[in-house]
Amino acid sequence: MMEHSRINRKLVLFKFLHGFILLCMSTCLESTALRSLTLLGNESDRLALLDFKKKITADPFDVMSSWNHSIHFCNWVGVSCHRSTKRVLMLNLISKKLVGSISPSVGNLTYLTGINLGDNNFHGEIPPEMGRLQSLQYLNLSHNSFREKIPTNLSQCAQLRLLNLQYNHIKGSIPNQLSSLLNLEHLWLYGNNLTGTIPPWIGNFSLLSSLYLGENNFQGSIANELGHITGLVEFSVELNNLSSIVPSSIYNISSIHIFSVAENQLHGELPPNLGIMLPNLVKFFCGMNKFTGNIPVSLSNASRLQRFDLAANKLTGSVPGEDIGSLKSLVWLNFESNRLGNGKNGDLNFFSFLANCTSLETLSIFQNHFGGGIPGSLANLSTQLKSLTLGENLIHGSLPNSIGNLINLNRLGMERNYLDHSVPNEIGKLQKLVVLFLGGNKFSGPIPSSLGNITSLTKLYMEDNGFSGSIPPSLGNCRDLLILSLSNNNLTGTIPKELTKLSSLSISLEIADNYLTGSLPSEVGDLVHLTMLNISNNKLSGEIPSTLSRCVSLEFLYLEANKFEGKIPQSFKDLRALEELYISDNNLSGQIPEFIGKLEALKYLNLSYNNFEGELPKEGIFSNASSVSVVGNHRLCGGIPQLHLHPCPKNSQHSSRGLLSSKVVIPIACALAFIIVVSCFFIACSMLKKSRDRHATTRSYKDWKSSVSYSELVKSTNGFSVDNLIGSGSFGSVYKGVIPSDGTIVVVKVLNLQQEGASKSFIDECKALRSVRHRNLLKIITACSSIDNQGKDFKSLVFEFMENGSLDSWLYPRCEEESPNKRLSFMQRLNIAIDVASALDYLHHHCETSIVHCDLKPNNVLLDKDLVAHVGDFGLARLLFETSNDSSFSQTMSSQLKGSIGYIPPGMNNEFLFSVPINLLLN
Repeated sequence: MMEHSRINRKLVLFKFLHGFILLCMSTCLESTALRSLTLLGNESDRLALLDFKKKITADPFDVMSSWNHSIHFCNWVGVSCHRSTKRVLMLNLISKKLVGSISPSVGNLTYLTGINLGDNNFHGEIPPEMGRLQSLQYLNLSHNSFREKIPTNLSQCAQLRLLNLQYNHIKGSIPNQLSSLLNLEHLWLYGNNLTGTIPPWIGNFSLLSSLYLGENNFQGSIANELGHITGLVEFSVELNNLSSIVPSSIYNISSIHIFSVAENQLHGELPPNLGIMLPNLVKFFCGMNKFTGNIPVSLSNASRLQRFDLAANKLTGSVPGEDIGSLKSLVWLNFESNRLGNGKNGDLNFFSFLANCTSLETLSIFQNHFGGGIPGSLANLSTQLKSLTLGENLIHGSLPNSIGNLINLNRLGMERNYLDHSVPNEIGKLQKLVVLFLGGNKFSGPIPSSLGNITSLTKLYMEDNGFSGSIPPSLGNCRDLLILSLSNNNLTGTIPKELTKLSSLSISLEIADNYLTGSLPSEVGDLVHLTMLNISNNKLSGEIPSTLSRCVSLEFLYLEANKFEGKIPQSFKDLRALEELYISDNNLSGQIPEFIGKLEALKYLNLSYNNFEGELPKEGIFSNASSVSVVGNHRLCGGIPQLHLHPCPKNSQHSSRGLLSSKVVIPIACALAFIIVVSCFFIACSMLKKSRDRHATTRSYKDWKSSVSYSELVKSTNGFSVDNLIGSGSFGSVYKGVIPSDGTIVVVKVLNLQQEGASKSFIDECKALRSVRHRNLLKIITACSSIDNQGKDFKSLVFEFMENGSLDSWLYPRCEEESPNKRLSFMQRLNIAIDVASALDYLHHHCETSIVHCDLKPNNVLLDKDLVAHVGDFGLARLLFETSNDSSFSQTMSSQLKGSIGYIPPGMNNEFLFSVPINLLLN
């Protein structure tokens, strides 16, 4: 028995040992198999990650450098693994600025629960292989550059709780396959190019807490089914093309904190009991739609409301001040661009209730129908207020001094109302102000100098008022100013230099339509970043400063309707960004520079009503008649035919415009400088000699100065020898002479000063010839007004020598002069007639002041060696001036009858009116 018992024990022990051995072997085999599977899975994850790395084309933060063989992949940056299995659970590379595409191998990371690749620059498509990630709960690909459609395979990620594809360029519609993602809590597709309608099946996502579909291209209506999401907290569909009304079922989701349907085409009325239906509201945005009706009066029930924006709708009625005033957490209140108010006193009484909103930072009632004055309760508004805009209403009265209490304001808008009186100095207490709009009111008095205390100002608008006095120099303290608009006021005085030293002015300086005087300070060139300068319609004078060319960013320059004079500065060629240049209605003169036509950006040019002269350029903007205006410049010629300017005279075809190249200018300038120096030397010597001889000093007529002395004329004519005498008349004698200094053959006309009127004839001829320049007019070389050897007055004119004498000697030769060669052919006669006509046309129509010759006859037409006619003898010339306004007649001639008797029209009295037509009849 005992032996049997012993055998049983041995048998039990054997069985135990056998079982234990089998268990150990089984455990070892299972462990080996599990280890093999784990190693296989680890290798799969590692290879998938390396494939992901290969698709990265830029890595500015060098994140991928840790993804190498020396470190286990679970320790790579952005990779998180299961503690025991070492399988990848999370890929988090948010905000690493990585560039590239996502490898399809990411679908092999089968244990992934989260992918966070937001805020990078991944592009291409979202890999459909992501649909294999059945454990995926969080997918964030926001703020990238994906452009293709949402892959339908994502519907297989049944555990997905967050789908964030915001701010990409994803197109197409939301795939219907995504309706199977019933575990979604957050669907964020904001800021893409999605189209179609908002799917109604989203209403089946009963766990959804936030829905962001804004800033896409969705159309149609908001589905009523969305009201089934009873736990919805954040609802955003703004910035789409949605129409129709907001379903009442949406207003019944009492859990909503954020409600935004702004910038669509929605219409209808807001429910009066809005605050009761949505008691948890924090932010409510429905601006830029077509809502009508009144502002809901139940808002006091939404006591947590912070931002309430109803801007740009068609709301009417009054503001429920008491209701809104109970919202102690209110930060933002925007009613702008509606039809609120009645245009009557009391419309702004709700201000007194808003004093309870102690956290209020933004208040805008811009562009409504609010009337009445600004109540004193304005002073009780929250001192936290940063933006107050009341512009474009019907508000009248004065701006209260208490405006200075709102010390944290950075934006104040009162524009386009009917505010009057002066702007209080207390406005200078708003030292955090950045933008100030006061334009388009009836303010008067001076511009407060206290504005200079607001050094943070960047934009100051005070145009279209009645401000008077001078521009305060203290504005020069506003060193951050970008825009200054003071146009259309009654400002006087000069432009303060402090203003032109504001180098911060980069957008515009507008002080047009005032009564400013003085010059434009040269410091205006310090405004090197300025885009627009408008100082038109003032009384500014002087020359346009050349320093203005340093404003190389100028695109719009308006200087018209002032009293500027001088020429267009040559330095303006540096204004290459200029698009519009208006300098009309000034006193500018000279030629219009050719470089204006080379300003490639120039689109509009107005040079009208100045005193410009010469030939108008034809290139660049001058080739487009619709873009340029030059009317009222009567001395301009040429240009394209569409501008209707008269043709330029022949001698202007080679005007100084064609000589502007440096190759011509430099030699001419050197030659002129040499001539001036030599002339000054001879004049000085002549004056010294006369002083020594105690002769009377040389007299001159106005700006005419003789460069030939009396003694030189005596030598050149051999003492006025009879052999040099060409002819004589009642007013004097004509001699042929040779100037010893250069051998020039000249004609010296010596006046007989004993003859009555001879001295006046000398002055008349000087006056007539001092400014005329024409190839068919006898060129005067110089004049001499001095004392002869007997101490008597001596006056003479020196002309070019005409080799072929007078036309009279050719038409009526004396017998002794008769020769076969001294006969004019028909063509020669015709050419001479044309030459004389050209000279008369120039005298009558193209001189600075019209000149009438009075004694044109063959004796006064001289022929050079080529038989080109030159009209001379201007002793009887008359200058035609306009008379004063109270006279109906042109200036008359003197009582003595002028002209050669054979050329006087029959029947003319001794006193007769003189004009260009009469001159033609005389001649």
